[in-house]
Amino acid sequence: MTQIIAIAKRELMALYYSPIAYVVLALFALGTTMFFFLNFETGAAATMRNVFEGVVWLMVFLVPAISMRMLSDEFRAGTIEMLMTSPISDTDVVIGKWLGAMGFFVTLLSPLVLLTAVLEIFSSPDYGPIFTGFLGLVLVGGLYLAIGAFASATTQNQIIAFLISLFIICFLTIIMYYLPQASFVGGGLRTAMFYANVNHQFEDFNKGLIDIRNLVYFFSGIALFLFLAIKLVESKRWR
Repeated sequence: MTQIIAIAKRELMALYYSPIAYVVLALFALGTTMFFFLNFETGAAATMRNVFEGVVWLMVFLVPAISMRMLSDEFRAGTIEMLMTSPISDTDVVIGKWLGAMGFFVTLLSPLVLLTAVLEIFSSPDYGPIFTGFLGLVLVGGLYLAIGAFASATTQNQIIAFLISLFIICFLTIIMYYLPQASFVGGGLRTAMFYANVNHQFEDFNKGLIDIRNLVYFFSGIALFLFLAIKLVESKRWR
């Protein structure tokens, strides 16, 4: 556990020193602020629901930029070899880097906390749906970063890692949003596709609901992609 924490701290500090991370933070802050004021109306319901709906789409394109260097940068620089020859396991490396990226992602959500404070100043919001909405965003971010860890483990090129991660995320969001609406998709398949859609899973959190099925979806998705990333790193150890 100590080794995982050490790697997580190292990854978090690397992100804080990365220029692209601050570009992502600036774009995220700009986007969330725009969503907030576009939905802020006097006399309207005091809720962050519409803002969270916009943010979860914004994350599709911004989160892969955080994860694209996670493992690919280690492969490119050759520092992964030092990690592989140390007593640290491949599982520790992948989980530690994912936790470090999660730490930065939580920082990324700080503008939403400030906007919630603005909402409190001008109204009396219901904090139940806001809390579950934040929880949903954290789970979505965790899944996207796990996908990013997998994509980053496939290549030394950060741009390719970004594109692979973006493709998988777009498949689970945009394609799984529109494809079930096609006439040729049957009832059972349509239900399965809706279940696979990340935004559909997030909707319950945004409504103030916590359903065990949603939690199973996100935790199993995170575990799957981290497992695949670990196996890819292990395969490189024996090459």
